[in-house]
Amino acid sequence: MPLGFHRKPTGKPGEWFYCIKHAKVEEGPECPAKDRLGPYATREEAARALELADERNREWKNDPRWSDRTENDGRPE
Repeated sequence: MPLGFHRKPTGKPGEWFYCIKHAKVEEGPECPAKDRLGPYATREEAARALELADERNREWKNDPRWSDRTENDGRPE
């Protein structure tokens, strides 16, 4: 039988997060880590969390340091 332990979100006031479950910006945070992105330095940056994640994912995907493709034919060597 579960003992009823609840994980308390960790973070500090002044740190901003974006909760993907509730689609909202939080200070502190309020929601568990599995449901949030951050921390961000400002509320505005946290509000752009999904856009920033998309930009970073595209940069990573197109970074040749993280690719198995060769310059010749786009296939691994």
